Amino acid sequence: MTHTYPFPDPVIIDAEVFTELPAALRRTGQPSYWAEKNRRGAPADSFLEGPSFDVQGNLYFVDIPFGRVFRADPAGDITQVAEYDGQPNGLKIHRDGRIFLADYQNGIMLLDPDTGSMTKALGDADTESFKGCNDLHFGRDGALYFTDQGQTGLQDPSGRIWKWVPETGALSCLIDKVPSPNGLVLDLAEHVLFLAVTRANAVWRLPMSPSGRVNKAGLFIQFSGGRAGPDGLALTSDGGVVVCQTGMGLVWVHDALGRPIAVVRSPRGLGTTNCAFGGPEGRTLFITESDSGSILKAEFSKELGIAGAPMFSGAL
Repeated sequence: MTHTYPFPDPVIIDAEVFTELPAALRRTGQPSYWAEKNRRGAPADSFLEGPSFDVQGNLYFVDIPFGRVFRADPAGDITQVAEYDGQPNGLKIHRDGRIFLADYQNGIMLLDPDTGSMTKALGDADTESFKGCNDLHFGRDGALYFTDQGQTGLQDPSGRIWKWVPETGALSCLIDKVPSPNGLVLDLAEHVLFLAVTRANAVWRLPMSPSGRVNKAGLFIQFSGGRAGPDGLALTSDGGVVVCQTGMGLVWVHDALGRPIAVVRSPRGLGTTNCAFGGPEGRTLFITESDSGSILKAEFSKELGIAGAPMFSGAL
């Protein structure tokens, strides 16, 4: 049944597989500390997260349990870029080309894609350890916003969001009472930070005052069901918010008011963890599907009016 009030039913889009981790890069049968603690020992040959495009159109993404970073070229061929002692969860590329990672174990890391070497960029907050960094997002001025999730949840709503300016070292905590902060993205004007709160099954809206403080934080979207909740976020060119609902195998596309206008369905597993826009005119959404070790893609037509916000805006 189609409803027209208060808004139409969302358009259903079935994603397809863009590429998947080849057998040679899967750690089949190999135990990991991450799987032992997060999967109760159930095997996991990979767990993909953190997709982000460089200016050449290559898609970078991470493998949490085995501390690896991969790169898929525009044809979908995957190369391992790095492997190190860590648990990389999020990855974003600065407009100057530097590649930063949010690492649960180590903090904020910096990757040299030519050598595969990894260096620690920010390991603590004035000697206080982070709970466990999860995802990150750059503002147009180069400031890095990142979530500090750890094991927080409804039982311990003490997750944090940090703002860090790499050039000056200035670090500030924007909010410290979140039950599981995960993906995050700024709105087009960069006055509001949208935040996936996974274990509350919600997306929050965090207005930021000119002084930099978060004021009047509120609930933007409430989900229900599934085995997890909202994970990675992305922004559309007209200010809409894209939400990966991991544990449901869905990615929701909302307009700027939070109304669902489209939903992408996974053809593989339920682990739709994160996403990034790419392709011609930014009209293709690429999604990490962790259950199957795949990268999915969903094509948006011009008629639907959905495209990603510019990736590398702002002057160098």
